[in-house]
Amino acid sequence: MKKTVAIAGATGFIGKWFIDKYKEEFNIIALSRNKLKNPQENDIEWRQVDLYSISSTTKALENVDVGIYLVHSMQPSTRMNQGSFEDTDILLADNFSRAAQHCELEQIIYVGGILPKDDFKISKHLRSRYEVEKTLGSGLTPLTSIRAGIIIGPNGSSFRIVQKLVKNLPIMACPEWTKSLNQPIDILDALKIIKWCIANKQTFNKPLEIGGSQVIRYMDLLKITAKKMNKKRLIFSLRFITVGLSKLWVSIITGTSKFLVSPLIESLKHTMTLNTENRINLDINYISVEDSVEKALNTKEKIPENPEFIKISSEKNTVRSVQRIANPSKRTAKFVARIYPIWLTKTFASLVNANFDGEYVKFSFFKIILLELKVIKSRSDDKRQLFFISGGVLVKRNDLGWLEFRSVLNDEYLIAAIHEYVPKLPWIIYKFTQAKVHLIVMKQFEKFLFKIPNQYSKKNN
Repeated sequence: MKKTVAIAGATGFIGKWFIDKYKEEFNIIALSRNKLKNPQENDIEWRQVDLYSISSTTKALENVDVGIYLVHSMQPSTRMNQGSFEDTDILLADNFSRAAQHCELEQIIYVGGILPKDDFKISKHLRSRYEVEKTLGSGLTPLTSIRAGIIIGPNGSSFRIVQKLVKNLPIMACPEWTKSLNQPIDILDALKIIKWCIANKQTFNKPLEIGGSQVIRYMDLLKITAKKMNKKRLIFSLRFITVGLSKLWVSIITGTSKFLVSPLIESLKHTMTLNTENRINLDINYISVEDSVEKALNTKEKIPENPEFIKISSEKNTVRSVQRIANPSKRTAKFVARIYPIWLTKTFASLVNANFDGEYVKFSFFKIILLELKVIKSRSDDKRQLFFISGGVLVKRNDLGWLEFRSVLNDEYLIAAIHEYVPKLPWIIYKFTQAKVHLIVMKQFEKFLFKIPNQYSKKNN
């Protein structure tokens, strides 16, 4: 019987190629934030999902055997996004892990990055990939973590940057770090390994590092690409070129956003070769780097394309804020949600009064209710406390938006997040007043949590 495989990140590079190659071998359910325009014209099932919502993610994973998670650093989905991509990635991964556990999936497969084999401080992008891996594996659903370096293929985001650099620059002065070693792998070889992992118990709850048979420098990849493009290019390294400078000029030259360029550039300083301990032994005749680059540049295969979507309409002035708070005493989300209103009242010397009656949290200024939150007990637990934004003079819509406190990464951190909040204040005023105050308040709350005695925390947890 065919396994039903749901792909989060189905519209991306790996997702599109996986669907194209294996849609006959698996019942594939592709997940997308937007709604499919002509579902009757597609040969696989597409489900609309909001990965920021546990309930939406859970619905998307109904009747699924295996979930493949290919989500990295999602583009902003609201007008204002307060928070780093690292914190957002943890939140999304935790939602997927919780939903997978609820739907009793057999396995989650995650494609992340190889961990560095050197003494350099790990880049924030690679650290984020590792945090996502740990978060996905924090539930009861077995996780197969596939760690890869550069994946080469037609329309791949990393290789597309390399291609544009070679095309646009006759002379390339590269950072010294481009001499670092990597083991690129062709997209077709990577897909074979992903397929092999599906429902394979040998791969459950263990990291697997994948790469081709050749170890090369990043600079070599530029030179090979130039040769295959028949471009005479002078490529050399200079010590004084920093990562920050590299991001800037690569972004300008390739026309790629700095947001997408950063992961590739920041990995340049690391040795990204396979660890013998985590290497898989499959009988694969790996495609050489030269052949992989040739195929990526001049493929005779039809490059998979996404179907047409209807962009979802949404409230114009929506806000999302995802803030990570250090949790050294490993306090529960339930404890933090309960103590936050008490702390807020004391901090503002009762000018802002936060009252929790067991069902609603009401933040008021004198007798004016600024914000009203309704606790959703049926969807809250020790690791997550959920509140719907239900009213107040600072709220434009009381039928949209929610706030949550979430314990993540083995309770080492808490996530305080606001989703789909629509402020009543005019946007320009909100942006420079209420939005700024919220960030300051959360930073001060984090400092407060550090000061609470451990015995107090344990008593109230």
